[in-house]
Amino acid sequence: MFNSVEPAPPIKVFQLTTDFKACTGPNKVNLGVGAFQTNEGKPYILKVVKEAERRIAEDFTLNHEYLPIDGLPAFYDASAAVVFGKEHPIVVNKKYIAVQCLGGTGALRLTCEFLHHCLKRSVAYVSKPTWPNHNSVLKLAGIGDVREYRYWDPVSKSVNFAGMMEDLDTVPKDGVVILHAVAHNPTGMDLNKEQWSQVFDLLQKRNATIVMDTAYQGFASGDLDMDAMSVRMLAERGAEFFVCQSMSKNFGLYNERVGNMVVTINNPDKVEAVRSQLKGLVRAMWSNPPSQGARVVATVLNDETLAQQWRLELAEMAGRIKDMRQLLFEKLKVHEITWPHVIEQCGMFSFTGLSAAQVKYLRDKYDIFLMDDGRVNMCAFTTSNTQYIADAIADSVKKH
Repeated sequence: MFNSVEPAPPIKVFQLTTDFKACTGPNKVNLGVGAFQTNEGKPYILKVVKEAERRIAEDFTLNHEYLPIDGLPAFYDASAAVVFGKEHPIVVNKKYIAVQCLGGTGALRLTCEFLHHCLKRSVAYVSKPTWPNHNSVLKLAGIGDVREYRYWDPVSKSVNFAGMMEDLDTVPKDGVVILHAVAHNPTGMDLNKEQWSQVFDLLQKRNATIVMDTAYQGFASGDLDMDAMSVRMLAERGAEFFVCQSMSKNFGLYNERVGNMVVTINNPDKVEAVRSQLKGLVRAMWSNPPSQGARVVATVLNDETLAQQWRLELAEMAGRIKDMRQLLFEKLKVHEITWPHVIEQCGMFSFTGLSAAQVKYLRDKYDIFLMDDGRVNMCAFTTSNTQYIADAIADSVKKH
């Protein structure tokens, strides 16, 4: 039966971790997978998460019965309020539908399935570069024509805004455009307010279908509201659009797969029709979502004290990332290497600009593992290893 099946190419970011674990070097460093770590290089469990888990464990009214198909209302409504703001008219007037999903990836998959099957969308645009899974999810959902719009300028190591606008000006009517709402992955370079305004002007003029992928709210500035700027700007325009929201990352609940898909709707007569179609798609994919991660998030967000504590913890996490950016910048300056883009970028990732040859050199000589495109996770830098990494980068840059 399986004689015709060929091996799929390895998923690079997970293969990198496998290779890292197999390495026996005493100074090895994994700069690949996008998860927050402490300055000791350890996974971090948020204090509010521990408190929420304690409360859940002691609540004997809870059980393991199925959640509704669209998930836990206390989770998906509270999560929607995080991205739009509690007092936003979309939230106050319930001009949205939200569905609990299996992480941000599940939210993206549900969105793409709905776009293809219910709205008959067939063309999508993603940034160049983008999170590789955007392409895979779009195509497996049936949107096979995936095109790119320019985003990163490798010369200036900044956003190629002119190229981006030129490419978006070719989007056909009803073409799907995926935009990174904040902390662009992999570049770490975001648009400013004026640039966002120009992008939305253009896409609305072209009647594009906009999907805002917000996987890292809170990790860019440390302020949830500031990091929601682009989504709220689009909402202020009265647009109908989709939001793919990850709550796995800003709660440190990576293996709980806590995601939320939100779609804004202006016509109240169509709310239940859209909801029913989304439920039908969920039923055929994962049927019902798991409860634990959603309960943790809901417990925190629906308790004012815990919610405020979460905001403070998130600000501390973002602060550590900024500190590591500054430290790397300063350590490289000692080698007469000036990388202002490292401190201009934001969020978990930095697009270093290192070439594939330089990346290979770092791996072969120094046991420093990072993606071939030069993307690094700034959370993997610590006050103990940044000197070693900076010295290695300097050697690699000077030799290649």
